[in-house]
Amino acid sequence: MTEFQVLNNHSERVFLVAADVRGSRPLLTLDDSLRELALLADTAGMEVVGQATQHMNRIDSATFIGSGKVEEIKESLEEMDAHVVIFDDELSPRHQRELEKRFGENIKVLDRSALILDIFAQHARTREGALQVELAQYEYRLPRLTRQWTHLARQAGGGSARGGAGGVGLRGPGETQLEVDRREIGRKIIKLKVDIERVRTQRSSQRQQRTRAGIPVVALVGYTNAGKSTLLRALSGADIYVADQLFATLDPTTRRIDLPSGRGVLVTDTVGFIQKLPTTLVVAFRATLEEITEADVLLHVVDTAHPNVIQHIETVEDTLAEIEMPPVPRILVWNKTDLWQHDLLPQFNSGEQEYAAEVMVSAQTGAGTDRLLTTIEDVLASTLYRMKLLLPYQQGELVSMLHEAAVVEGQEHTENGVVLTVRLPASMAERFSSYRVVE
Repeated sequence: MTEFQVLNNHSERVFLVAADVRGSRPLLTLDDSLRELALLADTAGMEVVGQATQHMNRIDSATFIGSGKVEEIKESLEEMDAHVVIFDDELSPRHQRELEKRFGENIKVLDRSALILDIFAQHARTREGALQVELAQYEYRLPRLTRQWTHLARQAGGGSARGGAGGVGLRGPGETQLEVDRREIGRKIIKLKVDIERVRTQRSSQRQQRTRAGIPVVALVGYTNAGKSTLLRALSGADIYVADQLFATLDPTTRRIDLPSGRGVLVTDTVGFIQKLPTTLVVAFRATLEEITEADVLLHVVDTAHPNVIQHIETVEDTLAEIEMPPVPRILVWNKTDLWQHDLLPQFNSGEQEYAAEVMVSAQTGAGTDRLLTTIEDVLASTLYRMKLLLPYQQGELVSMLHEAAVVEGQEHTENGVVLTVRLPASMAERFSSYRVVE
């Protein structure tokens, strides 16, 4: 949990608000999106005591939902003794300021983005995760900074902006405390970006080492709570944190597993996606999400039994497009089939996205995982390059590497070295190009 957190969580009684604007085409219905918001609030440890919806022709420029609806909600807050209002859509700084004024100083006004950021702050377990969440929080809140946020810069900066070390030399003639705090937060953002860039460089180095080792990477993606971590545990047998809640894991987890042929692959699980994911989070977590973009195969894991599974698939594909995911083969993994009570899978239009294969599994019971491993191997094999190589006898470590990471179809000992006929990934093909035998 970061010091930037603004919710008291278990002591908070919250009221939810969702709006439907005519002409908009959201993936989830108003009621479904509101139910998801309630799950997010529950994940954050808060108690939902009421909710309201508003159908509008357009967004109100001052209050988002209109003055009449604001007064109606204000009365409900008093009746239910709620002190937090959470909107299902991201509020502009102007909307947030006006709503805080209308509801009164004892009421916090948050939106879905702030709530997701708070959950991420609770669940970030590594320094990398904490850095990324803190950056996203600062970038989200900087344009919304009012006097209620001024303590944040002093907490994170380690000094007081009012005459302490953090404020010395910062205040100019006529400069307000709010301006000083904005400047301090701006400096903090710059430092966090530098720290995260170091993490990005370290990750890039680790990926290059994996490439040199020739071990293929399989990345798990999916809507939050689709069962990715459970699936990784089922495939690897490793002790991996699993919880039945949204965003149970944020920090990437990588485990080595063996395919039926004995060939090893690395399987990486990263943060789950969700509709209306804050842009600041996508940007802040880009270093982590690069693990996905560097993968050889994607496993898109979906909760088959969820009533909005089709919308979840679309949300994940939209987010992958946003991070400019390369066109690597994708396997659609229909998970939680032990909870699916129908004979046929949900029907959906995959649009432009083509899946190399679809597999039904239950990560909880282990059903279908053997078939999934075979499918991963088949899909990886379809992406391999066939080459004939001549390796000198003194390069025995390269021969061993190829036997472990590539598919060796033939081997012959000659006077000049070992001739191998292999099928291997593009990254390895480039490395071994100098050993290629031209026929």
